Amino acid sequence: MIKPTPNPPETDSVSPYESLDSKKLHEAADRALDHYLCPPGSTPLPRKTRGMYAVTADNKNEELLIDASETLASAKAIAHDAASLLPVAQRRTLLGIAQLIMLGELAVNRALDNLQMPG
Repeated sequence: MIKPTPNPPETDSVSPYESLDSKKLHEAADRALDHYLCPPGSTPLPRKTRGMYAVTADNKNEELLIDASETLASAKAIAHDAASLLPVAQRRTLLGIAQLIMLGELAVNRALDNLQMPG
């Protein structure tokens, strides 16, 4: 039997490094990034201490309620979109969950409406 394609030629490794030491490569990458992104004499921009999804004591009630309302609206949209892909029996269950999410969203929005705005 004749093979339609020949075996590829054997080649040596093309890496210029004798061994790949990830720590050294990582340090070199950090130095290169610092050189180009943070020129000498400049100070890097300070990072925010709190993450995007961290709920800390300094969050205002209004901010928390707005975030909860947006999260519930997104969950409702996801449930509706996913329901259209399911068979009827499972679709009804997911639409029921979407309705419960909508009721939670309405309650959060009502709390936002009732919130006393400062000033």
